[in-house]
Amino acid sequence: MPQLDTSTWFITIISSMITLFILFQIKISAQTFPGTPLPKTLMTQKTKTPWELKWTKIYSPLSSLQQ
Repeated sequence: MPQLDTSTWFITIISSMITLFILFQIKISAQTFPGTPLPKTLMTQKTKTPWELKWTKIYSPLSSLQQ
């Protein structure tokens, strides 16, 4: 039974890995990625509450004690 010649395995594996690395680099560099997101300015609308629409006077209990 003949011996299996493994002397060329190293160069075959290394060249395969280099080829795969190059192919993946080309594949990744060909893709377009989205740019950096910019903050969106939001225009908030202030809603009027019922107590802001009409004038109200707040009476403090301590202010009536002073005479």
